[in-house]
Amino acid sequence: MANQIEKIVEKMALEFLKDTNIELIDVEYIKEHHWYLRVFIDKEGGIEIEDCQQLSEQLEEKLDILDPIKDNYFLEVSSPGLDRILKKEKDFQRQIGSMVEVTTYLPINGEKVTVGKLTGYTEDAIILEDISIPRDKAASVRLHLEF
Repeated sequence: MANQIEKIVEKMALEFLKDTNIELIDVEYIKEHHWYLRVFIDKEGGIEIEDCQQLSEQLEEKLDILDPIKDNYFLEVSSPGLDRILKKEKDFQRQIGSMVEVTTYLPINGEKVTVGKLTGYTEDAIILEDISIPRDKAASVRLHLEF
């Protein structure tokens, strides 16, 4: 069900964003005590609150009319954040040369978290300077923030 809702909302969001410079990054419908419908957007120079508000209002209106979600939920439209998760091919392309943090299901070289510079990617692997990590072993890949 969640996957079907995500696809419906993704299609709506892409339609609303098609003539803008705003990119749809991800849609997730997830239960965390309550149901949340999260839509992540970005643009060159960063997303602004007005961008989020406009898309939120457009989605809210269309979702109220179509009513594809039977559960009560909270709609959130936001930036993916500085430590954004990389999921799509264009996410990986954009971040070549950036420091990333790869969390794996099982330890690789004794570690479940590997940090390194993203030097490449294939359908089967995430390639850092010193290691190639099979994609099916990676739970998540996100930008690494150093403080």
